[in-house]
Amino acid sequence: METITGAIEALNGIVWGVPMLVLILGVGLYLTLGLRLLTIIKIPFGFSMLWRGRIAAGPGEISPFNALMTSLSATIGTGNIAGVATAIFLGGPGAVFWMWMTALVGMATKFAEAVLAVRYRELDERGRYVGGPMYYIRNGLGERWGWLAVLFALFAGVAGFGIGNMVQANSVADALQTSFDIPPWVTGSVLVVLVGGVLVGGIHRIGTVAARLVPLMAIGYIAACSIVVAMNVHAIPETFELIFTHAFTPAAATGGFAGAAVWAAMRFGVARGIFSNEAGLGSAPIAHAAAQTKGPVSQGVVAMLGTFIDTIVLCSFTALAILTTGVWTGGETGAALTTAAFESALPGAGGYIVAIALSVFAFTTMLGWSYYCERSLQYLFGIAIITPFRVVWAFAALVGATLKLGFVWLLADTLNALMAVPNLIALALLSPVVFRLTREFFATRGGSENNPF
Repeated sequence: METITGAIEALNGIVWGVPMLVLILGVGLYLTLGLRLLTIIKIPFGFSMLWRGRIAAGPGEISPFNALMTSLSATIGTGNIAGVATAIFLGGPGAVFWMWMTALVGMATKFAEAVLAVRYRELDERGRYVGGPMYYIRNGLGERWGWLAVLFALFAGVAGFGIGNMVQANSVADALQTSFDIPPWVTGSVLVVLVGGVLVGGIHRIGTVAARLVPLMAIGYIAACSIVVAMNVHAIPETFELIFTHAFTPAAATGGFAGAAVWAAMRFGVARGIFSNEAGLGSAPIAHAAAQTKGPVSQGVVAMLGTFIDTIVLCSFTALAILTTGVWTGGETGAALTTAAFESALPGAGGYIVAIALSVFAFTTMLGWSYYCERSLQYLFGIAIITPFRVVWAFAALVGATLKLGFVWLLADTLNALMAVPNLIALALLSPVVFRLTREFFATRGGSENNPF
């Protein structure tokens, strides 16, 4: 077992190492430039389309708005709370700047993923729309690339049980036990019931729950962070100075902070940014493929907002709470660092707020990833796998809540990164399709803000 663990650790260091980060950023930058910065320029247009997207506008399973909320339910999670804190602990304040840069190019990646997901989606045996990287690899690149589609589905199907289920359940159990002394088996049992109850309704119920829960939890968390930042408003100018200064100059050791080179700020900012918003990993387009939209680009401009909301908005609020309170020099990392920030401003209540936020974020991640994993396994084994999968997925939460998951986390994290390889290859090869569809959309009435869908 030690040999297997060591081999996977070595592979993990490669797949989450510098070459992978450069590849993800490189494809994102290529798409951003190829789209002529459209994903940045059209952010206001995207929000107007998101508002209109509350109503179905074409064939599909769920509204464009609900598709985005389903995607966000999977990406808004521990990365927004613990991931940001880890980036600051390892890379210093400058890591926040590189998280922002990752998000800006990641918007183009998410845009392209959704465009291709809708363009190459298909109907399954039940007459329901399915799509994602495995479908745009096979249908866009041709049958000779089918092996690459199978690899993606295999990586996603297995990784989902770890990164999207058991690890999340473990985070919830740990947070609730620490803050409220709730036994892990109780948390796991409740999660089995809650997750199972949602999965019975399929994507329609997942989308409905996500549409109600995601905006509520995001607004609630932003409000809590805003209180912390407001109580330290005098430190805001200095905080932004720290972020921009240490993005390009080393951060000296101070207090419990060991110091960080510019390369560390860049590396951990990029890595945590990708971990949080999942741009390039290929998970989000599986949800966007189910959108009731008239065309690929319509959903693409909605999808790109996922990265903006997740990283530019939510991760930034966590970073500001940590940096304005000054606790980042105290030596804490992960969720403990975010908790320290909240406790410094809201003694006695801060820890509970973080625990509740972490629990809700992790729960919604389990819902979003259940759909990703289900569609990946469906691609491999057909619709007969759906019911057994939902049962196993629900009970996996109990396993995750009550066991130590060192090896599971390592394996899932490695496979999660491997998902990006076939997806990025497809995005690069199919980029001319994305560029052409985008030009056509904005050159016709379809690109008018009065008739976006």
